[in-house]
Amino acid sequence: MSSRSRLSLPTMGCGTWAWGNRLLWGYDPAMDNELKRVFNACVAQGVTLFDSGDSYGTGRLNGRSETLLGQFASAYQGPNQDQICLATKLAAYPWRITRQSVVQAGDASAQRLGRPIDLAQMHWSTANYAPWQEGPFLDGLMDLYEQGQIQGVGLSNFGPKRLKLAHQRFTARGIPIATLQVQYSLLSTYPVTELGLKDLCDDLGIRLIAYSPLALGLLTGKYSPQGPFPKGVRGLLFRQLLPKIQPLLHTLADIADQRQKTSAQVALNWCIAKGTIPIPGAKSLTQAEQNLGALGWSLDSGEVDALDQASRRSDKQMVQNIFQSR
Repeated sequence: MSSRSRLSLPTMGCGTWAWGNRLLWGYDPAMDNELKRVFNACVAQGVTLFDSGDSYGTGRLNGRSETLLGQFASAYQGPNQDQICLATKLAAYPWRITRQSVVQAGDASAQRLGRPIDLAQMHWSTANYAPWQEGPFLDGLMDLYEQGQIQGVGLSNFGPKRLKLAHQRFTARGIPIATLQVQYSLLSTYPVTELGLKDLCDDLGIRLIAYSPLALGLLTGKYSPQGPFPKGVRGLLFRQLLPKIQPLLHTLADIADQRQKTSAQVALNWCIAKGTIPIPGAKSLTQAEQNLGALGWSLDSGEVDALDQASRRSDKQMVQNIFQSR
């Protein structure tokens, strides 16, 4: 195995999908100063993992999230500066079919970040449509690691079968898989309850990262079935799901009231209680501070059990990512 030290990962991270995404999240460059405040507040409070992707950003803004992260990290001076971990996911585009194309993608991301990538991840498994593409892509990630261009390698949207195969491939070259990212929340328990990925990751020494831990905002308690709803695609989803998940939202709200926390903070703390690293997004300092309120306390076993039961009874779960493999 490599003698290199493992990544230092915090209890919670910050997702940056919205930083450059106009289509779903309504990004505008006028937001950049506020996003910098989000970055600074997170790092100062120990939320030092920032998760990005080279596909994040709409149209000509592709890569915008990485560019902003690099600028913010370069300018930051304060507590936990030396703990900043910039993670990015390299997209498994159809034209990335050689290991060298993955190395080139890593180089391009590092240029946008203005520094080496701390954690480079394969954005999704290609098992569902082009399983032959996966091997060379993983080889490219390992090449980046061996060349010292990245500190750690992670995967995203891999199921147990594909994860075991990838782990064998990595073990043969003496390289650890640091993290696996899956869609996980009270409305998306499938990767853990159905696929058993938490137990498998524990066995393999891999940290499980929970993306979309607030289910695109459904678990924040801010929205009611009567509206108003977010604009665009999220609004359509909220209209469909909100009437069906009210019992779960009521359980969340009850525990939040008793704890003097918000529903979002309870939902994030539940992810932490399950042994995952949630990476909620934040577009404003207010949202960042709300997320930070999930830290420094813990739900008790009775509260976790009540949320588990409410989740199981929920009439509707989030649609799974189409790239999530078995």
